[in-house]
Amino acid sequence: MHEDANGDGPHAGGRLTPSGADQEFLALERELTVLLRRARANQGEMAREVHPDLESSAYGLLIRLDECGGQRATDLAAYVGVGKATMSRQLRALEELGLVARQPDPADGRAWLVTLTDEGRGRVGQVREARRARYVSQLAHWDRHEVAELARLLHQLNGVMDK
Repeated sequence: MHEDANGDGPHAGGRLTPSGADQEFLALERELTVLLRRARANQGEMAREVHPDLESSAYGLLIRLDECGGQRATDLAAYVGVGKATMSRQLRALEELGLVARQPDPADGRAWLVTLTDEGRGRVGQVREARRARYVSQLAHWDRHEVAELARLLHQLNGVMDK
């Protein structure tokens, strides 16, 4: 925690702008804004690499299914932060593209699990491997410990943002 100029408040040692905002947090906002803008653009490119008709927002669903296996539509909707109707529409589109399928949930015969098809798994795997190769190339001059530290800090940030 920062202290104020007298050494006992929340901003001592922190650099404030004329508006009173901490420089460090403004720098964080600026860098996150750039990162998120680039991530959205990259997500669109990766979605098109999986399938030319794939919506950018659906790419995250495919990644979730690739990493976690079969999921209920309601769980996917909660994870992504959309309503059931939006999730239904996205899953229907993914099914029509042959990337996902619905199967009965063995734990609850009334529910369905959404899973990647073999085609979906193959396409997602190719795109993810190409993305990893780009990261390796772009960050080749970084020390592996720096890459691990960045991943750790982003994980920590994501955990805070989930709360």
